[in-house]
Amino acid sequence: MKPTHPYQPLLLRLLHGLTGIFVLGAIFTAYWTYETYDKRWGGIGLPKFPAIEGIHGTFGLWALLLFPAFAIYALRRGQKRLLQPNSLSQLSQPNTPIGWYTLHRGANTLSLLSLTFALFSGKMMGSTWLPNGELNHTWYYIHLVSWVVMVLTLGIHLLMSAKVGGMPLLLSIWQWRSRPEESPKRWGNSIQKWWHDVRAGNRSSLLLVNRAILYRVLEAGILLSLILAWIIPIFKGD
Repeated sequence: MKPTHPYQPLLLRLLHGLTGIFVLGAIFTAYWTYETYDKRWGGIGLPKFPAIEGIHGTFGLWALLLFPAFAIYALRRGQKRLLQPNSLSQLSQPNTPIGWYTLHRGANTLSLLSLTFALFSGKMMGSTWLPNGELNHTWYYIHLVSWVVMVLTLGIHLLMSAKVGGMPLLLSIWQWRSRPEESPKRWGNSIQKWWHDVRAGNRSSLLLVNRAILYRVLEAGILLSLILAWIIPIFKGD
């Protein structure tokens, strides 16, 4: 019998769910930080709360720590959910199922890129800028733009998910059930098998076969950006 609700792999749900929680926390606290220290373009009247910047940094740090694993999963195991080599031709078929699915894949891909942009620009900021009233740093403006981009891409991601799968697809990422073969009890054996295959030179276990150049470039660009986000602040100071 065909399941009523789509099934999402357990690892995807864990990585997507945790990353999503920290990203949503970072988005909200980023806006509160703006209202506390800046507010040059208006606001909604949130109270000033100087400690919010540290809370925002904590959410951002956890997102930064989790995102590499989520990005690798998305660009390897989750390739079907991202833009395909033939996506451009599929976009020429508006108001058709394949056209909407392609837009959904585009929204997923854009979400990965926008989160990379937000995490990188956030790490380029100095921790003392806002408390000291230094609001005209270029990286601060770039990080503000990244906040707007993140909000927009998150909205597009949710809208496209609702369009192609409705409420069942939106809820499937939060369900608790899992298949026996996905049990965490088996993760140790799976890791051992993967490492054995790596040492034996089994390239299929490394997921390097049948990968389009698009995903290789995206993965390399995202991971390089995240590595540089850790390295550059060491040398540049505040």
